[in-house]
Amino acid sequence: MSAVNASLKLPLRADLAGMEPYGAPQLDVAVTINVNENPYPVPEPVIEAITQAVREVAGGLNRYPDRDFPALRGALADYLAGESGVKVPPEWIWAANGSNEVMHHLFTAFGGPGHPALSSSPTYSMYPEYARNTLTELFDVPRREDFSVDVPALLAEVKRLRPALLVLASPNNPTGTHLPQDDIHEILAETRETGPDGAATVVVIDEAYGEFRRDGVPSALELLADNQHLVVSRTMSKAFAMAGLRLGYLAAHPEVATKLMIVRLPYHLSAVTQAAALAALSKADLLQAQVARMRVTRDHMVATLRGMGLTVAESDTNFVFFGKFKDRQKIWQDLLDRGVLIRSVGPDGWLRASVGTEEETERFLSALKEVI
Repeated sequence: MSAVNASLKLPLRADLAGMEPYGAPQLDVAVTINVNENPYPVPEPVIEAITQAVREVAGGLNRYPDRDFPALRGALADYLAGESGVKVPPEWIWAANGSNEVMHHLFTAFGGPGHPALSSSPTYSMYPEYARNTLTELFDVPRREDFSVDVPALLAEVKRLRPALLVLASPNNPTGTHLPQDDIHEILAETRETGPDGAATVVVIDEAYGEFRRDGVPSALELLADNQHLVVSRTMSKAFAMAGLRLGYLAAHPEVATKLMIVRLPYHLSAVTQAAALAALSKADLLQAQVARMRVTRDHMVATLRGMGLTVAESDTNFVFFGKFKDRQKIWQDLLDRGVLIRSVGPDGWLRASVGTEEETERFLSALKEVI
């Protein structure tokens, strides 16, 4: 093997020079509540169902998987009907390896040079990376001080930019706040011809944390039937305790899925992924019980943090956004020194803590009391 040539230069894209890969800290501490995972282990009946399903497909792994995965699309449609009360046909469902790949498909198909995208910060930190990777120019309209979306300012920017994509997380990450249904309805009404060359602006409502919304907060799925330019994305990473499975999906009119098929990689969902996801969906009731438990813990976190005199954003997610601290990095480090890892993210002065188990949550709250 020849020696490495230290002077060799790789032809990296100029706009990627100096960039670092995305990733939250992964540290070996007692309480890790920094990446919004479901803290509970996968229930044994779900493990058994997945094991059996994978065993059944293992003998056929010499063949390519079904590239259109109709069984999985049907199961996801049935699940959404039960979870949100909105029944969509299976052909309105699209899935990929995590909601990250779903979003990347959307940016690849509808974004690119001359097809800008728009969002509202603070929000999910991966949106700029999807835009960068697909050579899509991403613009931003800052949220109000209470983290609500400034809809008039947003729509004014839509009319100025004529974006191909408008991406809004609801509930939002990292703030936990949701976008009211009336606001989504107004946005949809004003974006039917505001895209490039008079096309619609594709409005993506990212509901990665949709299952954790409080009672009375509806899903944007309710607006899907009357809006062909609406996309609602979901994931199995959070509510299904399946972060390691990597299965995200969206619901939209079938024309959207047809366009996404153009840019997908061949056979992008493995037979094993499809089998495991189907098995997990068959046990959704067990996993939704965990969601209910986490919602109770979240509300307890919110009340306790406010009792400490902290400002806490309203949360419809499995995490809580709180502050404000003069030196949030010191608070973060002091918690880490006590064996608790949370996330320093979003506007300066704010921190985010995921919902842990009851024991993990109490340890976090006790440590924070000591720190402040």
